[in-house]
Amino acid sequence: MISAKVQLTQSLKQERQFVATTGSEHHILLDDPAGGTGPKPIELVAVALAGCTAFDVITVLRQKYHQKITGYEVRVEADQAERPPQVFTIVRIIHVVTGYNVDRTAVEEAIRLSEEKYCSVGAMVKHTASLHTTYEIVEEKTNWAALAPVAVHG
Repeated sequence: MISAKVQLTQSLKQERQFVATTGSEHHILLDDPAGGTGPKPIELVAVALAGCTAFDVITVLRQKYHQKITGYEVRVEADQAERPPQVFTIVRIIHVVTGYNVDRTAVEEAIRLSEEKYCSVGAMVKHTASLHTTYEIVEEKTNWAALAPVAVHG
């Protein structure tokens, strides 16, 4: 079971700031744009989607396809309905994969598996929004192996 709770931080003030506690006992400060001390709840949905697909894709790339990934970023940009509830209507997911000789087919398959099989957040968001995914592969330019210190035996 997944659980969470939010508690108003200062009950006698007008601000709408909450502290969220996840079931695994992690804390996040939530706020509205006026307070500006933490993310809005809807921003956390975008973060959850980016994180969910990122975990899936990096796992598939490294474990199933044995890709040499040195960097990975997922960006989510979401348009919302104009009227409440302001659900996501269009979501753009941008994957930027950095590594050595990264196989384009492996990246496409990892993203497909995340979208069609593994990402629970994406499966929920799909009920209100159309998802548009793109990716970019950046070839790693630094030869990290050459920079590794060499053990000297004396």
